[in-house]
Amino acid sequence: MNANEPRLSDSHDDLLPSEPINRLTKPIQQFLHIEAASGGVLLLATVVALILANSPFAERVEHFWHTPLSIAAGKFVFRLTIEQVINDALMAVFFFVVGLEVKRELILGELRDVRRAALPIAAALGGMIVPAGIYLALQSGQPGERGWGIPMATDIAFVVGCLSVMGSRVPHGLRVMMLTLAIADDIGAILVIATGYSDGIHWNWLFAGLTGLVVVWGFSRLGIRSFLAYIAAGIFVWFAFHESGIHATIAGVILGIMTPAHSLVRVDRVKSSFARLDHLFHDDSPHSSDRADRLHRIRHATRELVSPLEFLIHQLHPWVSFVIMPVFALANAGVAVKFQQLGSPIAVAVIAGLVVGKLVGIVSFSWLAVKLKIARLPEGVDGKCLLAGGLLGGIGFTMALFIASLALDAHQLPEAKVGVLVGSAVSAMAGMLVLALRPRTRVP
Repeated sequence: MNANEPRLSDSHDDLLPSEPINRLTKPIQQFLHIEAASGGVLLLATVVALILANSPFAERVEHFWHTPLSIAAGKFVFRLTIEQVINDALMAVFFFVVGLEVKRELILGELRDVRRAALPIAAALGGMIVPAGIYLALQSGQPGERGWGIPMATDIAFVVGCLSVMGSRVPHGLRVMMLTLAIADDIGAILVIATGYSDGIHWNWLFAGLTGLVVVWGFSRLGIRSFLAYIAAGIFVWFAFHESGIHATIAGVILGIMTPAHSLVRVDRVKSSFARLDHLFHDDSPHSSDRADRLHRIRHATRELVSPLEFLIHQLHPWVSFVIMPVFALANAGVAVKFQQLGSPIAVAVIAGLVVGKLVGIVSFSWLAVKLKIARLPEGVDGKCLLAGGLLGGIGFTMALFIASLALDAHQLPEAKVGVLVGSAVSAMAGMLVLALRPRTRVP
């Protein structure tokens, strides 16, 4: 081999030559596709936010998040602060990915089979109803009553991180159950945000947003494959929902659910195309126009082998996990911690909802579903595993902070943040402790 000739990768699946830049990018790509790593990055962002909020720089940081940004065109001016850009725009991308994952689970995953999905759905229902009930029991008629949705959601990034840390002590059945529970839980949280935390509706803008959704559907029916067309339509839908009074993140969820889950091209057709192209690879002329045209078509076809849903999840998941969620944590998790806040009514209600409500709701509804023979426990999942799952379900970080920012005013929000942070931390430590007391799972 010529010394100047690019060296092929050792992997038989890698058809591209290995370049010097790959030595830097490949480890990064591998890290970004480790699900558990996102929990560590999110935790780091949370710690940084707390340190800044309790440092001499707290006022400057707060001022930075409230810096106004604007887009102007003639008489039209659209203004948002940096914090609102994160919470309304970037989180719409987060919810778009949630919508994609919900659809994948409904069509291709655990939620497509009612019998297999019965247990995590029952657990998710209990994990929403009981925490909300406990919160309302403690805050009914009080100023913080509107925050009933705060302890309802589970943060899957932290849950996956905790399960990964415990390694072989976690049976595969519990991992699948918790992942499916989190998806069902996300569906509930989306409904809560749409129905409980939207302002007065401006019907003209809502009609415009719905029209935009019809346009997106029409693009799909016409076979338009350009991502730019869908991005433009999606931005319009987001803006219309934002102006309508329905929280703009709901637009992201709807667009995610509308994304096609099946590929446009069948594998057998691409295989036959490759077979017919064999003669092109024996053509000595590297500038053959026929070769270029055929290869362009086969390149387009191979891209369509992957459904838009799977392609977008693959492309956006690292951005959501390692950019959007940590930035959200930096902007929202910072709170000047004061000892007296732990005893405030709102903080106590949130902590009770996350630590007690999630545990009682998940375990009791799961037990009831099994007793009624609606569902059965996954293989390897015993009572102790279920207890650990109920505790880990109390990690409500990202969605809990998001709902708190929608539900409460500026004076109540710090108390809710303290409740979310303390409740999530207690739930995580207790769940991991229960798993630590289990024997390691033997791998056959």
